[in-house]
Order: sequence, then structure tokens, then C-alpha cells
Amino acid sequence: MAVWRQVWSRHFLALTLLLYVLLHTMDVHARPANMSASKDKNPSTKDENEILPPDHLNGMKLEMDGHLNKDFHQEVFLGKEMEEFEEDSEPRRNRKKLIEIFSKVDHNKDRSVSAKEMQRWIMEKTEEHFQEAIVENKNSFRAVDPDGDGHVTWDEYRIKFLASKGFNEKEVAEKIKNNEDLKLDEETQEVLESLKDRWFQADNPPADQLLNEDEFLSFLHPEHSRGMLKYMVKEIVRDLDQDNDKKLTLSEFISLPMGTVENQHAQEIDDDWVRERKKEFQEVIDSNHDNIVTMEELEEYMDPMNEHNALNEARQMIAVADENQNHSLELDEILKYSEYFTGSKLMDYARNVHEEF
Repeated sequence: MAVWRQVWSRHFLALTLLLYVLLHTMDVHARPANMSASKDKNPSTKDENEILPPDHLNGMKLEMDGHLNKDFHQEVFLGKEMEEFEEDSEPRRNRKKLIEIFSKVDHNKDRSVSAKEMQRWIMEKTEEHFQEAIVENKNSFRAVDPDGDGHVTWDEYRIKFLASKGFNEKEVAEKIKNNEDLKLDEETQEVLESLKDRWFQADNPPADQLLNEDEFLSFLHPEHSRGMLKYMVKEIVRDLDQDNDKKLTLSEFISLPMGTVENQHAQEIDDDWVRERKKEFQEVIDSNHDNIVTMEELEEYMDPMNEHNALNEARQMIAVADENQNHSLELDEILKYSEYFTGSKLMDYARNVHEEF
């Protein structure tokens, strides 16, 4: 029996050591691969986000693809304070913050907000978004201008872009230098061609095929340049214009995106899409109410620093919450409709309003 135990102990020890070695070997080989994948993924996404034009532009009524900006009201009311009103934020804290904002919008301190006061506030908040974009652009420009000469060529940009998509930066640079085929997949090639068109549009006359920091800002944020705003409008019209007359009818503007309605919920979403776009087309974008939207009308509508648009927006925002129909907003009204203004619903909005204010 003692002999059997001794043999078993030796075998058990050998098996344990073998298992440990195997696991350790597998861990040594597997862990760097996983860490490498993790390291590659995060910075790549970060770099790509830094140097690619964003799909969403804060303070713009339309997205780059022509969809309505669902957060527009909150963006022009909250400015850079948007992140403070998260859905899971403490309601009492949000209410206090909203009261503080109300006191700032109420410029003449008469405890009500007029359309002119709201217009002034909207312009200030839009300017905040502009300044944020300028700061972010400085970092983005450094990422594509490694030699720091203050100018970026198209080749320099596309090397960085392709590197952010997982291509080897040195290999791409060498191929471009030698005029070799980059062998890109169709999707990447299409994106690159679109970016190239946009790049040369941002190159202010006299065109030198180089972008400085200001031109690169227009490349990423077309709202900062009248020329690039026109380009953005042109692209949106091109995507929606079914008869190629460079104008938009109501039916073209409310056309549903590609896809089929699969269930009742999807049908309701599609109905909302049509309803919202029809209202925006008829009441806001079509300024002369001839049932046609020209590029000029769409450009005026899209211009975030248009004071007339800001006044119209102010009147619309007031109309949503103006329960006593006096064409201005009181504190209890803005608290009651907090979800519209901030995206965050407050509980017991009217409690102790006057005491807190």
C-alpha cells in the first residue's frame, strides 16, 4: 500500500507539473496576442475619430447624411453643458442646474425668457460648440502634420487615414511614393474618393493642394466655412434629389431610408420619420412656402450662425412650453418641459420652484 501511494504521488506530481507547464506556455503565447489586439483597436479608433469628418455636428439641424438632428434643441440650449444632463443623473441636481441656466438666459432678470433673450442664448451656445471644434481641430491637425510645417498634403492625410484603418503606415507611404497600387477594398476606396473630393473643396483659393489648420477645420467641420457649408448642402441634395433638378420636393425630403418595415414598432418609427420631416420641411425649411426647397433655402436653414434662424428657433422652443400663451417662458414652464430642453426628465418639477429660484 505504501509503495502504491509513493507511485501515485510521483505520477500526480508529474501530471501537475506537466499541466502547469502547458497552461503557462499557452498563456505566454496567447496573452501578448490579446493585448496586442486590444492595443491596436483602441488607438486606431481614437486616431480614426480624430482625423475623419464626424457624422454628427453639434448645433447643426441636419446630420451629414441628411437626417434631422434629434438633439438639436438640447445642443443649442445647453451648449458644452450637455454632458451634465445625463439620463441617470440625480433629478434634484439637474433641476438646480436648469434653474441656474434659466437665470442666465433671463438677461433682464424679469423672471421670464423672451424670444430675443432665447435667441441671444442660442447664439452663445452655438458659439461654444464652434470653439470646442476649434480646440479639437488643433489636436487633429497635429495628428496629420507630424513634421509640423503647418501644411498637410493629400498624400500625408491619406497615409494617416489608411493607417487608422489598419494598414501599415510605412508600406502605404512607400507605395504612394512609388506610385504603386494600394490594393484597397471597394468600401475603403469609395470612402477615400469621397474624402478626396471634400479635401479639395476645403482648399481655399488660390488652390495649392495643401490644407493649413484653418482649412483642415473646414474639412472636418463644414459649418465653419461658407464654402464648405455649400458643399455639405450640395451633397445632401444630391443624395435626396430623385429627379436631379437640384431642388427638393416634399416627397423627396420625406422619402424613407432604404430598408423594409418588418414589424409594428418599425412602422411607428417610419411614421415618426415622415411626420417630423414633413413638419420641418413645410414650417421651417421652405421659407417661401412654394413646396420646393432650393439649395439656397437649405443653406440658410443649415447655417448655425444665422441670427434669423436663431430667432425662429427661439420662438419654436418657447411655443413648446408656453402653457399660458404669453410668448415667453417662466421657470415652472421650462422645468415642466425639461425633457425637451435638456433630454432629462425632472421629477416634482414644480416643488419649491420659487424658494429655490
